[in-house]
Amino acid sequence: MTLISVQNLTKHFEYYEKEQGLKSSFRNLIHRKKMVKAAVEQVSFEIKKGEMVAFLGPNGAGKTTTLKMLSGILHPSEGAASIMGFTPWERKNEFKKAMSIVMGQKSQLWWDLPAIDSFYLLKNIYDLSDENYNNTLNELVELLDVKHVLNIQVRRLSLGERMKLELIAALLHSPKVLFLDEPTIGLDFISQKNIREFLKKYNRDTKTTIILTSHYMKDIEDLCDRSIIINKGKLIYDGKISEIQSAFQRKKRMKISLSELLAREQFEKLGSIKEYNGYDVVLEVENERFKEIAHLVLEQYPVQDLTIEDIPLEEGISLMYQKGEQDQ
Repeated sequence: MTLISVQNLTKHFEYYEKEQGLKSSFRNLIHRKKMVKAAVEQVSFEIKKGEMVAFLGPNGAGKTTTLKMLSGILHPSEGAASIMGFTPWERKNEFKKAMSIVMGQKSQLWWDLPAIDSFYLLKNIYDLSDENYNNTLNELVELLDVKHVLNIQVRRLSLGERMKLELIAALLHSPKVLFLDEPTIGLDFISQKNIREFLKKYNRDTKTTIILTSHYMKDIEDLCDRSIIINKGKLIYDGKISEIQSAFQRKKRMKISLSELLAREQFEKLGSIKEYNGYDVVLEVENERFKEIAHLVLEQYPVQDLTIEDIPLEEGISLMYQKGEQDQ
């Protein structure tokens, strides 16, 4: 069942350019040079109920702008979108009660109040019954292990604790669609891991549809099977994360440890040298040749250890960004 449908979504921003100096300031009073930036350009995709999809792209690619349109914060310049049968930017109350958005760099909690007070305010905004509110709150508090910080001013909490409370605030009304924009930004390794485990369990138990943006590849690898990638506002990939390397980089990475010092030149004919220090070499070789090269290395070189692995996801996605720029 398709829950989110996006067709040719486009957002252009107008801005004005001003040259340096007082003279230019006076000139701008009479005539300003108007510029137009295409933040999102003709983006289309569909997402099924219960999917957790990674929405990726470099800084300035249009990810946050797209999420803001899908959550109803921004109105598009062109295109259409349907979420649970609603047009997001019409901002109907039924739609707002069925979705939620968490932005890692913006807080929805009152900074000078304990989180429990903000939660009670949200209870009344969403018109939740006492029973639903208490049951949902208790469940989320237990899952995220934050009972001990509910009555402490939000400003006095750690970033990880605040992020957990932000998630509770977003999920109190049990939304069917959740937009997560950099939910683990700035968090330490343990906090990131805890939030990933929570999101994985929550998605599995509730079948909530989740769109996630993140620059942390561990978030993407652990949580999502599918990725939508945009660059310079245009969609460049929509498919399984597991197929990224095969789609854009048909290579394997070979790590070789040697018992004797060998010259760099002896490896140049085998593949692309990524790292070399005489005793340890990292090669990239074509998929169809890696067995042949591995056999040759084991027979003709003083090998202590040999490891073959796929190109890291982060590098595969980086190659996509580069390809997207070349195609545009």
